Amino acid sequence: MGRIKRLKKMNNEDKSVKTFASNEQLSEQLCQRVSAQLSDAIAARGHAYLVVSGGNTPKPLFEKLSRTDIDWKHVTIMLADERWVLPDSNDSNDKLIKTVLLKNKAAKAHYISLYTGHEKAQNAAPVLSEQLNELPEFDVIILGMGDDGHTASLFPDCAELQQGLTANDAVIATQPTKAPYARVSLTKSRIMNSRNIYLHFCGENKLQVFKQVEESGKAILPIGEFLHQQQVPTEVYYAA
Repeated sequence: MGRIKRLKKMNNEDKSVKTFASNEQLSEQLCQRVSAQLSDAIAARGHAYLVVSGGNTPKPLFEKLSRTDIDWKHVTIMLADERWVLPDSNDSNDKLIKTVLLKNKAAKAHYISLYTGHEKAQNAAPVLSEQLNELPEFDVIILGMGDDGHTASLFPDCAELQQGLTANDAVIATQPTKAPYARVSLTKSRIMNSRNIYLHFCGENKLQVFKQVEESGKAILPIGEFLHQQQVPTEVYYAA
């Protein structure tokens, strides 16, 4: 079981941080939390919308979710961002989701891919924005965080960061300077159009970044845009 810490200076109110000894333990608890919210959404509105992030950190969570008893045919899943690579690339988040999450019981879920086949991410972003603007409020979005404080593909060093934080478009193209590949990413406005936000990260390096952002009392890095806000309930899940 995770223990709950209270961290101060979070936009003048406390936020709970659930801390676990391992990512496996974390994933078990987060799976239960997310699956309950998806089931509640289906019961209330007939359909649930789940947004997830790529990388190695959420793999145990995806495995557990894929085996969870949810009425998956009434769930739509999509990614918060995507690297602009072919979908069969090992660096593709699309491939990760199809391999690790969209199987077992979750194979019945609807899936919206961010990969459109356009040659450039810049050409895909307007098409994706139009498509995603038609979707209702997300029920659950699970964000990750990089060692540089980026989340989704909103990087602190990319020229498109301010656009990603201020645009009304649902999706923008980004080109990080310290990470490979052009990307497409949900914008802050589309991420905030959610009922529940989770931040899921592991490791001491990321914990120090999180503490730096938390103690600053303001959004000094992209992830801070979602921590220092009171619009959407936000929970933090951390494993050592």
